[in-house]
Amino acid sequence: MLMRTDPFRDLDRLTQQLLGTPTGTWSKPTAMPMDAYRAGDEFVVCFDLPGVDPAAIDLDVERNVLTVKAERRPVSPGDDVAMQVAERTLGVFSRQLFLGDTLDTEHIHADYDAGVLTLRIPIAEKAKPRRITVSATGEDRTEIRA
Repeated sequence: MLMRTDPFRDLDRLTQQLLGTPTGTWSKPTAMPMDAYRAGDEFVVCFDLPGVDPAAIDLDVERNVLTVKAERRPVSPGDDVAMQVAERTLGVFSRQLFLGDTLDTEHIHADYDAGVLTLRIPIAEKAKPRRITVSATGEDRTEIRA
């Protein structure tokens, strides 16, 4: 139902090993961790985006590919303040998910609360089990589950 891909994960990991770049300074895979699960008749995907303004989140769906982009902007502490430690990842982060044909991408619901972006994607009607009535030539009718 869901396939995860990130073509830059191996490149980032290799760069970190070769150059000694600490994890999280610009590594995109760690910047947007996610959980995905099915709950009843919908598929739920949760992204951790702490410190991201909801207006800085973009969601796009094209041909069953869901793209999530978010930007975490630096907080300016003021002119007379010198930053001592800056470990939080800043910049634009992007993640793509390939959604199966069994999901209804026309009715995705997005909610952002406490730094977590939650997407609820309903299961398409064509993918839900249904009953088919079989008619007989006589008076008896039989119902068979499909």
